[in-house]
Amino acid sequence: MRKPELLAPAGDWEKLKYALAYGADAVYMGGQAFGLRAFAGNFNLEDMEKAVRWTHQLGKKLYVTVNIFAHEPDFVELPAYLKQLERLGVDGAIVSDPGIIAMAQDVAPGLPLHLSTQANSTNSYSVRFWLKQGIERIVLARELTLEELSEVRSKVEGGLEIFIHGAMCMSYSGRCLLSNYLTGRDANRGECTQTCRWGYALVEEKRPGEVFPIEEDERGTYVFNSHDLCLLPHLPLLKPIGLDSFKIEGRMKSVQYVASTVKVYREAIDTLWDQGEEAFQEKLPQWLEEMDKVSHRDYSAGFLFGKPGASSHNLDSSHYVRDYDFVGVALTEGDATDSINSDTSWIEQRNHFKCGEVIEVLTPQGESWSFEVKEMWDTLGEPVEIARHAQQNIRMAVPQKLLSYSILRRAKLEKR
Repeated sequence: MRKPELLAPAGDWEKLKYALAYGADAVYMGGQAFGLRAFAGNFNLEDMEKAVRWTHQLGKKLYVTVNIFAHEPDFVELPAYLKQLERLGVDGAIVSDPGIIAMAQDVAPGLPLHLSTQANSTNSYSVRFWLKQGIERIVLARELTLEELSEVRSKVEGGLEIFIHGAMCMSYSGRCLLSNYLTGRDANRGECTQTCRWGYALVEEKRPGEVFPIEEDERGTYVFNSHDLCLLPHLPLLKPIGLDSFKIEGRMKSVQYVASTVKVYREAIDTLWDQGEEAFQEKLPQWLEEMDKVSHRDYSAGFLFGKPGASSHNLDSSHYVRDYDFVGVALTEGDATDSINSDTSWIEQRNHFKCGEVIEVLTPQGESWSFEVKEMWDTLGEPVEIARHAQQNIRMAVPQKLLSYSILRRAKLEKR
């Protein structure tokens, strides 16, 4: 059975490079307008053109989100933008608004269209409808069970994509009005403030100012606070369905998140498809351990086995699980400010660390490894005890060379 495409988020140029280096088959990104992640780094057209070239040179694909629910003024600049995407040769535009779909087919007929999960396609009839409109791939709603996924696949021939990892929205297929109502920032136009993660408590109409806690918690309740989706343990159940693309959520997440999740799912997919389920189950514990090292909320299987209950929501806190700090990335020789000795490597600091601490190295290939920081120098060659300046270039003594795109992280002294 053909492997599904592994599709990773590229919130900015750096994350795009790391996603591809760690094994993604394709990436999705947003432009500086018309996408649903207004606070991600996003790409202007010049950078997008470079990204397309970079991605295609690696034999991989790049998709661009154009998935806002458009208002009338948006259509003034949309035609030119869609034509630009077609000219750049992007491999698909992710859309949800029928008006944008109609316009794209009119002004940029060579631009492939993928239907966003925002269109909440939950059945084969809806999927067939969109395929008849010229859509090449449907990103199915997150609200489908394993049985429903299998049934939809058996009834349609077009491309099908699902989310397998990342944040879950408390609202149906992400179509939420809460952020707009409470802050004036519209989630359906890319400006969600994640107000569902705030703490809430009950106030009775005739007793203003008197707050009643729900779930016996004086801090309020987090009934909207969905767990993160993680379908890694369930890939053997998804394999026989024959879906075309597995998608990781997270254009606003860190480089470490992108690298770790892409590497794990790359290894998991390759192992399951090439070596079988026994080899997959043998390696699953170490992959799950790696997934726990990235910043996340508690994991769940989402809707895969039915409607999620209270166990799929965190009713105590909206905090992330952060057991590791992302402290740096390895610099390639072209990025370094000096020649690199065999026993030292240049890194770019992302969080403070110091001599005497143990650092773990995540690399695109091979197992993670650790070492104690013993010596460091700044760009002037002066010894450094603490790397405390943001994005400071540091040369450090290492027991083995740091490969390009290596991620450096440190276990927190006090874990949750």
